[in-house]
Amino acid sequence: MSVSLQKGQKISLTKDNAGLARVIVGLGWDEAPRKRKGLFGPKPEPIDCDASAIMLQDGKLKYKNDVVYFGNLKHDSNTVIHTGDNLTGAGEGDDEQIIVDLQKMPNNYDRIVIVVNIYQAFQRQQHFGMIKNAFIRIVDEKNKNEMCKYSLTDDYSNMTAMIFGELYRHNGEWKFNAIGQGTSDPGLGELLQRYV
Repeated sequence: MSVSLQKGQKISLTKDNAGLARVIVGLGWDEAPRKRKGLFGPKPEPIDCDASAIMLQDGKLKYKNDVVYFGNLKHDSNTVIHTGDNLTGAGEGDDEQIIVDLQKMPNNYDRIVIVVNIYQAFQRQQHFGMIKNAFIRIVDEKNKNEMCKYSLTDDYSNMTAMIFGELYRHNGEWKFNAIGQGTSDPGLGELLQRYV
C-alpha cells in the first residue's frame, strides 16, 4: 500500500520490508499550458527536466563519478542506474527513473539525493512555475508495488532546480525524506556545489 507523503515527511523503506533490495525512484512532471508570444510568435520551447542522483559520503559529494545523470547513467558500483533522459516530460507515469540497489550499496555511501534541474533554464527563460503534476515515488523493483509518493504542490515560480527527496541510511535501515526544496541554481554543476 502506497503512503502519500507531505513535504518534510520521512518514511522507513526497510523496517517493515526486510527483504527489500532494489527500488525504482520514479519522477514525473507535466508542462503547464503556455501561450505563444503574440499571435504569430514561435511555439514555446519544450521544458527539458533532468533527474540526477547525488551519492554522498558523510553528507558530502567526494567524487564527480558519484553523480548519476544523463551524462553518466551508471555508478561504478552498479548500485545506482539512470534509465535514460526524457527530453519533454510527455506521456503518463514516470518521466525518468533511477534504480537504486539498497542491499548492495557500499557502506561508505549514506545518502542519495534526488534532484531535478531544467536544462538551459536561464537561456530558455523557464522555471518550475511552468511545471505541474510533479512527483517523486519509490517503487519496490521486485513486485512493482509503489511504497510512497510525494507530489509537489508549492508554487515554484522562478525556481530552476529542485531537490525532490533523498534516500538515506540510518541505524541500519533505509529511509526516504520528501524534501521539495526549490533553488535558483542555473544548472546541475551549481546544484552540486551545495554538497561539496
